[in-house]
Amino acid sequence: MRFAYNILFVLFFWLSAPYYFWKMWRRGNWRAGLGQRFGRYSPELKTALGKRPVVWLHAVSVGEVGVCWQLIRALEPHLSAFQILVSTTTSTGMAELQRLLPAHIQRIYYPADFAGGVRRAMKAIQPRVIILVEAELWPNFLNQAIAARCPLFLANARFSVRSTRNYGFFGFFFKPIFARFSGVGCQQAEDASRMIELGFRPEAVHLTGNLKFDAAQPGAGSGPDVPALLRHVGVGPKAMILVAGSTHAGEEALLADVFLRLRRRFPNLFLVLVPRHFERTKEVAWELKSRGVKYVLRSIIPEGKAAAPGECECLLVNSTGELKYFYEQATVVFVGKSLTAQGGQNPIEPAALGKPVVLGPNMQNFASVTRAFLGSQAVVQVQNASELESALADLLGNADRRAELGERARQVVQQNLGATERTVKFIMEGIYPPAG
Repeated sequence: MRFAYNILFVLFFWLSAPYYFWKMWRRGNWRAGLGQRFGRYSPELKTALGKRPVVWLHAVSVGEVGVCWQLIRALEPHLSAFQILVSTTTSTGMAELQRLLPAHIQRIYYPADFAGGVRRAMKAIQPRVIILVEAELWPNFLNQAIAARCPLFLANARFSVRSTRNYGFFGFFFKPIFARFSGVGCQQAEDASRMIELGFRPEAVHLTGNLKFDAAQPGAGSGPDVPALLRHVGVGPKAMILVAGSTHAGEEALLADVFLRLRRRFPNLFLVLVPRHFERTKEVAWELKSRGVKYVLRSIIPEGKAAAPGECECLLVNSTGELKYFYEQATVVFVGKSLTAQGGQNPIEPAALGKPVVLGPNMQNFASVTRAFLGSQAVVQVQNASELESALADLLGNADRRAELGERARQVVQQNLGATERTVKFIMEGIYPPAG
């Protein structure tokens, strides 16, 4: 079966390579770390890793990086004898690692799951422990870790019905791999049941809760001076700010139309638009321009001339890692990838700040989180653009309603804290089993 997988992986890789290389080219700086994606590392990295045993954490992209950094800060006091290394798959994830991590923590690109590339990566890094954070489970990587007798941990695991069905279909291949995990932290009881069904050992499966609640706590890290940026584009102290975060294709056009209609009722309304992928800037800018929305790009501030009040209606944020700092200034928040796209984005960050949150119907990737907020009437979920406009108008026109919704959202976050501590506990017990 491994032989068949390797043949199919190579075939799929080369068929899909033009698309992925195009995506990397659009995001820029695509040559950086290209060799690392095939298990080739610099002598300097190998020297740095040769001094202490390595704990290797993997965070797929931006969403996982914040959780990973939260986990590292909690683990590091217990791992003074180890060198910590973090990998990511995307260039945006790497940019976030570069921004967040201190210099003594090494960072690399995760190797593609070619058998040869993974072998080179394992030989160069020689990890003593591997911790996957909400990661994809790649067979060659996992089998190489098992062959090297390297303990495997999975943190903040969430298995959907669809992924459970897919892994179950290939159970004869994955069950022996899953059975070798030393520990798994699950977000929900239903995730734990699915993982045991797929072959993870019951004693290795732990119900920890969702690390994203802990990672969203305000006050961690430093970012741009958003109030100064907003003043620079002419946003006055009495402006109402609608922040649309992590938007996807189709949502920006709907938001622009809704914004223009709302502005007739709320003349001091200002739109902050943060697309999930900054390489879509030109496409999003065209949608705004074609509708007559007066916008300015985040990348030209503060170099550009300061705008007069009312001169600019929208800030288009074409940068990464800054969304939560814009959430801090929001009057109302819309969470993207939920109206015209599937999956949804993280609503916990604005909720932790006590902001009133509106989201669309498609929150599959945050289903349990959304249920928790809806169960406490702590967010507003809409089904279409018409309902979105009505919900935003209601919140913009009612300060008491905004405050009530934001406080309920903050309480839900507070009630779900503690996953980091529980995750550290099962990982450390897996690395250093209790005596007896």
